Amino acid sequence: MVGVVGTGCAGPDSEWVAPRAAATPGTGSAAPNGGAPTWTDCSDVARNLLNGVPRGITYQCATIKVPQDWTADNGETFDIALLRARSSRQTDRIGSLLINPGGPGGSGVDYAVYLSQLPQLNSRFDVVGFDPRGVGRSTQVKCMTDAQLDTLFGYDPDPVAKADFDTFVAVNREVSDACSAKYGESLRLFSTVQTARDMDAVRKAVGDEKTTYLGYSYGTLLGAVYAHLFPTNIRALVLDGAIDPTEQAESRSEGQARGFERAFNNFAEWCGQTPVSCPVAPDPRAVVQEQLAAARTAPKAGAGGRQATPGWIFTAVVASLYVKDDWEKLARALDDLRDGDTTGIFTLADGYAERDQNGHYTNLFDANTAVNCTDYETYPTLERIRALQSDWRKKYPLFGAGLAMGMVNCAVWPTKHDPYPVGAAKGSPPIVVVGTKGDPATPYEQAPKLADVLGTGVVLTWNGEGHTAYPQTICITQAVNNYLINLRVPAKGTVCPA
Repeated sequence: MVGVVGTGCAGPDSEWVAPRAAATPGTGSAAPNGGAPTWTDCSDVARNLLNGVPRGITYQCATIKVPQDWTADNGETFDIALLRARSSRQTDRIGSLLINPGGPGGSGVDYAVYLSQLPQLNSRFDVVGFDPRGVGRSTQVKCMTDAQLDTLFGYDPDPVAKADFDTFVAVNREVSDACSAKYGESLRLFSTVQTARDMDAVRKAVGDEKTTYLGYSYGTLLGAVYAHLFPTNIRALVLDGAIDPTEQAESRSEGQARGFERAFNNFAEWCGQTPVSCPVAPDPRAVVQEQLAAARTAPKAGAGGRQATPGWIFTAVVASLYVKDDWEKLARALDDLRDGDTTGIFTLADGYAERDQNGHYTNLFDANTAVNCTDYETYPTLERIRALQSDWRKKYPLFGAGLAMGMVNCAVWPTKHDPYPVGAAKGSPPIVVVGTKGDPATPYEQAPKLADVLGTGVVLTWNGEGHTAYPQTICITQAVNNYLINLRVPAKGTVCPA
């Protein structure tokens, strides 16, 4: 569809993924340009996401106003929604821990609710989440219809015939034209560099002299840009699921194609070792390829006649590789699909797409597209993408063509670009960069590259599977907590076992 979304999927236990359901917080007063806001109770956010409010934790929400364009402030503003979780058992308060779950397009408001349950964090910090500009409860980008998103997600990830390729381009043009008609040149204002400046407004709004930040996946890119712009405003930064900020769109997409192939091979190896849990053993790759081929001519129908087309199967496979505990779900979903049952495929795919049971989507992919297509100075042409589709199909048989096609949306994006600055965080304290060896969406190789770019980065490695690491394993959790709380930097070369 629109490429791979790097939303962080780690949580307090291995089953927890980024929240999917939008909730409505209480509305505090909006402070001008990052000033001190008035906080109001919004326990309903936690109640909706957690089916209850954790004992001893209060949830408050507020909105601040930030300039639409930090480089040419004309008085026009965007609203930025905040949530603050505070434990009644908090002692020796350090300040706020600011959260970004990734995406771009993930809700920091929702994610903060989940992380607020970690006693090691809530005992010393207010856990603060914000929805970046364009996202969720902040000033939104919303210009894609449910029908358009259904078409894009369901479309064949590898349209071989030129006519099928051109049809996919036409649907993306329809989307980009609608976004351009609605927002015009203001689309470029939803860029990462503008959001990084919003982060410093959030720091001021919560009353912190220095920023303590935990960013996942795309949140590592956001954190890197912030560190470059405001290095002396940093207390501690953890960047988990690292993105190399020097990479351009083509190399980043190819890196993800390589990363997902590697993750699928790891899944296939697990299948061979645990056939009782993997009914598509011994060759799950062959099963996926067979089901994709079958779906191109006779897709199986699900509830309400919804068809499990190649795009939905591809999305389900991608989604399942973000969290190792979803490997068994994928194996059973593929096995069920062979028997005509599409339930498991749609459950995995819809969770990734943030599509509810009524067919409605959040604005995750609207924001994701607006940010990604604005962030790069240049983007591959359609002709180049068509060539890469053929080349990557050979190099990365399951994921290459789909990752090439994921660049089509930005190739036809209509507005000006606003690329983020890349460079060292001169004057910042050490920044912890966490990389997972089996990460499909942000391959491990990017972690040392990000650390090198920052100049003050220290790599912390997890020999695990899935996308992002904290707090899935005791070793990583202890190292990150010790850094966030006590500012003790992990020893160089620290590797945590799987």
